[in-house]
Amino acid sequence: MSDRPRANPSSSAASPRPAARKPAPSGKRPPAKSSAPAAKSADGNQSQPAAPRAPRGGQSFSKTTPPGEKRERAAITSFRELDLSAEMLEALDKADYLEPTPIQAGLIPFAMDDVDVLGQAHTGTGKTAAFAIPILEGLHPAREVRGVQAIILVPTRELAVQVREEFVKLSNNRRVSCVALYGGKPIREQIDKLRRGAMIVVGTPGRVLDHIARRTLDLNDVWCVVLDEADRMLDIGFRPDIEKILRKCPADRQTLLLSATVPPPIERLARRYMVDPQVLNFSPTDVAVETIDQYYYTVDNDRKFDLLVRLIEREKPKQAIVFCRTKRGTERIYQRLSKKMSGVAAIHGDLSQGMRDRTMGDFRQGKVQILVATDVVGRGIDVSAVSHIVNFDIPSFCDDYVHRVGRTGRMGREGVAYTFVSPEEGSELTRIEQRINLLLKRAEMEDFELVRPLLPGPEPAGNAGAPPPKPPESALRRPIKRYRRAL
Repeated sequence: MSDRPRANPSSSAASPRPAARKPAPSGKRPPAKSSAPAAKSADGNQSQPAAPRAPRGGQSFSKTTPPGEKRERAAITSFRELDLSAEMLEALDKADYLEPTPIQAGLIPFAMDDVDVLGQAHTGTGKTAAFAIPILEGLHPAREVRGVQAIILVPTRELAVQVREEFVKLSNNRRVSCVALYGGKPIREQIDKLRRGAMIVVGTPGRVLDHIARRTLDLNDVWCVVLDEADRMLDIGFRPDIEKILRKCPADRQTLLLSATVPPPIERLARRYMVDPQVLNFSPTDVAVETIDQYYYTVDNDRKFDLLVRLIEREKPKQAIVFCRTKRGTERIYQRLSKKMSGVAAIHGDLSQGMRDRTMGDFRQGKVQILVATDVVGRGIDVSAVSHIVNFDIPSFCDDYVHRVGRTGRMGREGVAYTFVSPEEGSELTRIEQRINLLLKRAEMEDFELVRPLLPGPEPAGNAGAPPPKPPESALRRPIKRYRRAL
């Protein structure tokens, strides 16, 4: 299986076609004149030309840059070069953010100039801080704008909690209210928080729509919308909900779309709801992260669990995530593994939200060493201590493999990923290798038989050395019928 040919990954997407944006409503930032042609909106009415917004900071440029023209900026190596406030620089120092990652250095200047951005980068490269910093820098005081000013849509509950914690960490004790809206929690508590005032909302599309329907969430004052892990939200069927939410937001908003991959549905979404977006691709050639060593084992299905136990005992990981394909399989592996070693926990969709929150909290604090999980934690969850990833079941989609493996090797750290492949799943492994443009290394376990050998059947007594019997002419031991074909 190690001599399979490589395949080059698909090239990066071209810049989406600009769409028209309506003029800003009263009380919003004053629109400037634009030479962009008028376009028709989705309902067929003629909309006004797209109008650039006044920048909040940094160097500005016209939003009417032709789509094919590349916008150049000088390389940024320090947060102090980004024209940030003293409060933000102090918060970054407290968070031990020493220098910006490529996605942060590339996205923050455009975001602070109110430019729509379509950003693509590997997982674990600091995308959350890349959009949190410009949003915090651009917030108006609550006495000037009483409603929600920014909304971030995420695919999972765990990611909503993590993004909110990132905003709280970077706010540096400033009077910034950030509310997380997601299912599994009493909606009454969320309604009370919204009534007390929320400047930033982080939520899953379903729960956000629920609050909009109850009229407990008003998006008329929103000036920034972020779609985080957009490809994952589209994969799990959130596109109709996302479009409904975008239509509820003001037309002159700023839109930031962040994703690890940019499939065609993401391009179509960007063309429809973004204005002349700046495309930033920090993963143009290799999807795989260089700091992660990736191996695979060819193993029978009934020997996967024994191999998992042997692998954990040999590697002694600081923290590891074991990915399974189904919720039932995750629970089964957790029950068996917890009987053999301590520090094991499980997380999947059948658990209550309180249990999931406690499990993730224990995992972040280091109380849980081995986390058995479905792909619910395969997107966006940042636990820097994860040193090993084990794909107990090979993922159904190639992009899921990219995001599973991305849970280790965060922010340039080293990590190891192992994938268990049954003998009949060789083609699925090949598709993954073609997607990441990397051949996984075949691994072996010492003194462990991975694949059961095929044993020949017993020979009848007294016929040793005799030639094998001639097979019957047909399965029913009848002579083969011959049919005369008529003209």
